[in-house]
Amino acid sequence: MASWTTAVPQASAPSLALPPSQFARLQPHAYLLAHLSPPASSQQQSIRANGRSPQQFRVTSANTGSLTHTNGSAVVRVGDTTAVCGIKAEILHTEDIASWSVSHSSSSPSTSNKRRKVTNPTGNLGENREDSSKEDEVEDNSYIENFSLLVPNLSLSTGCAPGFIPGAPPSTLAQSLSHQILSLLHSSRLVRAEDLEIWYQQPNFGAEELERHKEGEQMDVDTRQDSDEATLERREIKAFWVLYIDIMIISLAGNPFDAAWTAVLAALRDTKLPRAWWDADNETVVCSDLVSEARKLSLRGLPVASSFGVFEADAAAGWRAVIIPDAKGDRKSAEGDRKNIQRRWILADPDGYEEGLTQERVCLVVDKTANGEVNILKMEKNGGFAVDRGELKELVEISARRWDEINQILGQC
Repeated sequence: MASWTTAVPQASAPSLALPPSQFARLQPHAYLLAHLSPPASSQQQSIRANGRSPQQFRVTSANTGSLTHTNGSAVVRVGDTTAVCGIKAEILHTEDIASWSVSHSSSSPSTSNKRRKVTNPTGNLGENREDSSKEDEVEDNSYIENFSLLVPNLSLSTGCAPGFIPGAPPSTLAQSLSHQILSLLHSSRLVRAEDLEIWYQQPNFGAEELERHKEGEQMDVDTRQDSDEATLERREIKAFWVLYIDIMIISLAGNPFDAAWTAVLAALRDTKLPRAWWDADNETVVCSDLVSEARKLSLRGLPVASSFGVFEADAAAGWRAVIIPDAKGDRKSAEGDRKNIQRRWILADPDGYEEGLTQERVCLVVDKTANGEVNILKMEKNGGFAVDRGELKELVEISARRWDEINQILGQC
């Protein structure tokens, strides 16, 4: 009898290779380290898991005037992190400020005006606001801090990232970011207090003024300066504008502070305040409905924030053996002789994946003058001691280039 045999196909051996997405979830530290430290034989440059170089920021875009019923608004996107900022202005009467009543009860209404006198060769009062001394600027800006004229509030919207569920109380991250933004607004003196003041000019119907007006006599420089100072003495602050700055992170994919602060910058540059004056008859502040009479804020510079994260390879130093030939040409595993191998990287604008792998973080806020001089307004470093003075100097140069990018982006809004 003939026997028939049927060939049974052999089952192929399972592959031990993991797709990159699973490898990134199972071994996140080793996955990022494999990108930043490729084998020397490959001749490849260090590149992050998201395809950026260590010093490269994510693509940034900004759009202003997106929200209605606000005095200024902006939407800023840094990679997949998106922040929306809306600014609403409200009037605060000085009679409602307890400290204002106490400090001005024993002095004339013009006491606060004397600090604002500016003497210049032309005799024109307030022709150049930069002529005022630094002490006057600090005292002038104290109104903003003492009377809480800038009120930022940051919130993380539901679903902006995993873990933000409906009905949850404000997170620690949201409260921390709100405090950082408020602190930077005060330290940078970005908003001028004089833009938030609402004045009342007391009329002067003295005989000398009327006679001088009728005769139309020509006054010299000293006479005009005395007249301007007398006019300033009759001015009185009746109210302030309070700016409520609401920021919402609608998409969180790492580095929320840079995105939120850039949104605040763009919204403040877009903010317009209506012309307001004190109505002595009704004893209230009246605002003009004409859009043409609204004025923008005269901000002090453009402070730009740049954040960095330090990725250490020591946490996964044993995941891959490093073989270095010795003096005799023999190959041996060298654990201590790794002087020429980079063991840490400073990553600009870390995303959400990289933030969980970095311990030390650096935040720099810089501004540039008209002649290109870089001013450091804030330097904050926490989480470690790896970054030295030389690397901080390099980070300042990177932040200065980032300032040029943000200045160009906001200039197009």
